[in-house]
Amino acid sequence: MDKTLDFSGKAVIVTGGGKGVGAGITETFLRAGADVLICGRSEPEKLPQAKGKAAVFTPCDVREFDQIEATIAVAKERFGRLDVLVNNAGGAPFAKAADASPRFSESIIRLNLIAPLNFSQVANKVMQQQPEGGNIINIASVSTIRPSPGTAAYGAAKAGLVNLGSSLAVEWAPKVRVNALIVGMVETEQSYLHYGDEAGIAAIGATVPLGRMALPADVGNACLFLASPLSSYVSGTNFALHGGGEKPAFLDASNANT
Repeated sequence: MDKTLDFSGKAVIVTGGGKGVGAGITETFLRAGADVLICGRSEPEKLPQAKGKAAVFTPCDVREFDQIEATIAVAKERFGRLDVLVNNAGGAPFAKAADASPRFSESIIRLNLIAPLNFSQVANKVMQQQPEGGNIINIASVSTIRPSPGTAAYGAAKAGLVNLGSSLAVEWAPKVRVNALIVGMVETEQSYLHYGDEAGIAAIGATVPLGRMALPADVGNACLFLASPLSSYVSGTNFALHGGGEKPAFLDASNANT
């Protein structure tokens, strides 16, 4: 392995790291030699593992500040350090903005914006005390940069998360680098809930310029790069991982070149 991507002796926290995109991120860091702590409200049936190493799980509702502090404490006690925090936990069910209750909207913003801010604050206190500092990576969404009908509060929270990261990158430099991944559609074990059956998933993947949805490992590889010395001068940026983005709808509607 390239030494610049060797994370042996490094400690990583991945929130929501037990399934879907989070599991892909976790497995990528394990494969690179890191010790990885994952957290969530419930323990996954099978802990992510790679190259003979398994992730360590601790329960945590990321919306609760005391549980965030407890999770960071577990990482310090178990690994003696914290090098990387990946704020991956998040999401939102479909809900039309006209019908969503204030309580619902507040809960979505709390999960997707306030929780990563709180987790980052606690992690930063540890990282600032380490000679090597640390890295924080926020998993955002293409909902950050395009309309998000049906998940309006989620899109707004993710847009706030991107702006938050750029501010923290200034405040916490030079010890701590902070970056965001703007992630497009990802094929996971729950893709059918969003995209339908195999035919629907394939059809949607075909609309992406690169011809497929991302895989969780693609997101993991991008996180590994952002946390590595290869990106030592990268901070406060928004890294788009969407396979080329979305083709503008007017290109299909236009008949100018037919």
